[in-house]
Amino acid sequence: MFKKLVNYCKCCYDELAHKTTWPKYAELNHSAVIVLSASLVIAAVVFAMDSLFKWVMGIVYPG
Repeated sequence: MFKKLVNYCKCCYDELAHKTTWPKYAELNHSAVIVLSASLVIAAVVFAMDSLFKWVMGIVYPG
């Protein structure tokens, strides 16, 4: 059991250290900007929809 766990950890380390290609700083920064921009756009759309529905419900159910 312990030998399987040690072998698994060695394989995981080998995979991460030698076979995985990590992004460069510029690629990582570009991806972060895209994710942040998309999140802000989606938040703005949800806010607009919420405001519209609140306005409509205020007309339908006044008071």
